[in-house]
Amino acid sequence: MKRVAFLFPGQGSQSVGMGKDFYENFQTAKEMFEEASDRIKVDMKKLLFEENDKLERTEFTQPAILLVSSVAHKIFENEMSIRSVFALGHSLGEFSALVSVGALNFADAIELVHKRGFLMQKACEGQDAGMMVLIGLADEIVEEICSDLRNEGYKVWPANYNSDGQIVVAGIKEDLKKAEPLFKERGAKRALLLNMSVASHCPLLESAAKGLEPYLQEFLKDEFLSDVISNVTAKSYNTKEEALKLLTEQLVKPVKYKHSIKNYENDTDIFIEFGGSVLRGINRKITKKPTLSVTDSASMQSVFENIK
Repeated sequence: MKRVAFLFPGQGSQSVGMGKDFYENFQTAKEMFEEASDRIKVDMKKLLFEENDKLERTEFTQPAILLVSSVAHKIFENEMSIRSVFALGHSLGEFSALVSVGALNFADAIELVHKRGFLMQKACEGQDAGMMVLIGLADEIVEEICSDLRNEGYKVWPANYNSDGQIVVAGIKEDLKKAEPLFKERGAKRALLLNMSVASHCPLLESAAKGLEPYLQEFLKDEFLSDVISNVTAKSYNTKEEALKLLTEQLVKPVKYKHSIKNYENDTDIFIEFGGSVLRGINRKITKKPTLSVTDSASMQSVFENIK
C-alpha cells in the first residue's frame, strides 16, 4: 500500500452541485448533510444543489466546502480503511484536515467555520477589502512592493503562497488597484482582482482572530490520529495547544501552501484531495508526486485503483 497524504481545498473551490453524487448514492452523505443543516439552521441541500446567491457569501461558503470535503473523506474512509501520513488544508481546508484526523468533531467544525466566515465578513465591513492573484512574479518582488506600499500608508499584504509564480495579495481594494501597475512593471504576467469582499490572511482580520479564539477553545480536541501541517508555519503539529495558536494566527498571516508541500513531499507517495480538484492543479506546479481528487463515486473508485 502506498503512503498517502490527505489534502483539503479552501474557499474558491465551491460550485453549485458539488457533493450531489455522494448525496444521491450514499446514506452517510445524506446524514452528514442533515447534521450540518441542523447545526447551523441552513438547508445545505438547497445551498449546494440549487442556484442561489448565498453560496458565494463566506459564512455559507465555508461550511459548504467543509461539508463536501468531509463527506468525500468519510465515504472514502468507510470504503477503504487507510490512514494518512499527514493532512494538509489550504486556508479553510485546514479545518477539514482537522476533522479528518479527529481533532474536530464534524458538526462542531461546521459551526466553527460558519462563525469564522461571519467574523471575517464583519471584520471587513465598510473597508471595501479584497484580494488579487498575481501570476509570474517571484515572492521576493511581491513582498518588496507590498512593504514599500505599506510604508506609504497603503494596506496591501502577501496572503497566499500557492506555487512559484502564483501568489495572492490581500488588502483594501483601492490600494490593490493602485498596486496593480507596480506589479506589472516588475514583470507580473497577470494581476486579477478576485470577486471577494474579504481580505483573508492579513492584519485586517485581527478582530476576527480574537472572536474565533473562544470557539476554537471550545471545539478543538487533543486527539490527533495524524499530524496536520500548519498554513502559518508549513510545519506539522498534533496538539490542541498548538492548534489554538496556529488557527488564530492563520487569519492574519499568509498561507504557506507551497512551502508545506515542499517540506513534506518526501514523506508521501501520493496526495489525495477531498471534495475538489483546485489543489491538484496547484500541486502540478510544486511537486512531481501525483495528486488525485475524490469528488464523486467515479473519481473515488479511480483513486482506489491507483493507491493499491
